[in-house]
Amino acid sequence: MVEDLLEMVENQAKSDNNWNYNEHPTERLLRDDDCISRVVQQTHLSPIKNFFNEQSIFITGGTGFVGKLLIEKLLRECPGISFIYLLVRPKKGKDMHQRIEELFDDPVFGMLKEKHPKFRHQIVPIFGDCCEPRFGMSAADRERITREVSIVFHVAATVRFDESLKHAVPINVRAPKDALELCKEMSCLKSFVHVSTAYAYCPHHHIEERIYDPPIEADKLLAIVDSIDEELIDQITPRLLGDWPNTYTYTKAVAESIIVREAGDLPVGIFRPSIVISTYQEPLRGWIDNMYGPTGVAAGAGTGILRTIHCDGSKEVSVVPGDLTANALIACAWDVGTRQKSANIEEEKNDKVTIYNYVSKDNPLTYTQLRSLSELYGLEFPTRRALWYYTFEQHKHKIIHIFYVYLFHLLPAILIDAAMLCTGKQPRMLKIYKKIHKFMDVLDYFTTRDWTFSNDNFKAVLSNLTPEDRDNFFCDITQIQWDRFFRTYVQGIRVYLIKDPLDTLPEARARWQRLYWMHQALKLILAYGILRICWTIYYTI
Repeated sequence: MVEDLLEMVENQAKSDNNWNYNEHPTERLLRDDDCISRVVQQTHLSPIKNFFNEQSIFITGGTGFVGKLLIEKLLRECPGISFIYLLVRPKKGKDMHQRIEELFDDPVFGMLKEKHPKFRHQIVPIFGDCCEPRFGMSAADRERITREVSIVFHVAATVRFDESLKHAVPINVRAPKDALELCKEMSCLKSFVHVSTAYAYCPHHHIEERIYDPPIEADKLLAIVDSIDEELIDQITPRLLGDWPNTYTYTKAVAESIIVREAGDLPVGIFRPSIVISTYQEPLRGWIDNMYGPTGVAAGAGTGILRTIHCDGSKEVSVVPGDLTANALIACAWDVGTRQKSANIEEEKNDKVTIYNYVSKDNPLTYTQLRSLSELYGLEFPTRRALWYYTFEQHKHKIIHIFYVYLFHLLPAILIDAAMLCTGKQPRMLKIYKKIHKFMDVLDYFTTRDWTFSNDNFKAVLSNLTPEDRDNFFCDITQIQWDRFFRTYVQGIRVYLIKDPLDTLPEARARWQRLYWMHQALKLILAYGILRICWTIYYTI
């Protein structure tokens, strides 16, 4: 036992940058407390931690929302990981190394820095771009990855619903194909998970954990995009989309067909989360870094800018917290690897690719509940950056929504812009509302429909987790308390997106009170004006 422990110490220490080959392992053991803790941890590992122990991982999309949570969780709970290779491209004048530094400056990595301050030596940035063929990687980087990596997460995607196909297809369709080709070259692949979306086949009312017929053959779509200029592609996009509402779900459906067609005997899974929103409890409550979906609506309503949305409140909305999503993704990667390894698993329907729908069907939430909870805590935690008091309504009927848009969006915007012009300032409210209305238009399809999902594969993953893994990689949607979640969700929007820290809350509440009385006064003035007009008409008649 002692000899085994010393051997583990030596192997662990050799992976550290400050390993001294002339130093005896016992001296190293006594000197390096961090090494001791890691060795002790590795003597008893849960199934998931054991699966990732001493493995090298390749991740695309690591600088995105889910990607950050995935990296943070892997490093914090699986410190035995050898290396995480991150595909990073230069962006906005920042090179690969600057972007990596910026990535780990994010507060979401605060807990990791406290628990494992030396984690940075496990991160290896790889220069590349998902928009480029074969990721634009160098031959040396590609050889290193295929030789050392055993687990792959393909998370990268453009999630803009209205993205041009010329830009969406390379990253959402070609990149998954390139990722799979890379996996085929790996000598020790244990698991490859492609992150899709639960709404990839949204034209179907009931979405099972299986592949449906794609809207178009992947090779044909790639040929069209490669051979036609962007302007012409934009013109034919509506005809290409068919029953699909946007280029995001369309390209995700096509990508899934590639994964299934090209997977062969590789250990491959497709992970389909629904609408991913802020974290529930770790590493920071309510952390979020994007304005997509319900988050953008909540932020717009909370600042008094967004006052109406076309939405059927009785429909269910499938939202999943970001930290649970990352945990579920890790658990599914483990399941893919163990399924492939087990000789007792029988193939069903000849499908070698396992699909996991990660949705909130077992703990449902309607749009009305979402609005009510957001409003409840939005009023409790107002922001000092609000332009007006909270006046937000959901309208099932499009005509009523349009009426509200003209009355409460466009009319105030015109009056404010006119006042700004008169004072010599640049008008901007109409431009802001143009963007808001474009955002709302792409949401219409999802806020006026609902879907039923099957999630038996993911339930099977949950049932196979040990109690320790269930705790460490918590991803059971049924255990979420939505009231508790929305309290931190609204605070997270305020702190991380609106950039208004909670210590300004007294100032914000004072401002909120003033806005409330201004709002009530404006309603009285408008009511008086309407009554005068009605009285004048009545008197004239």
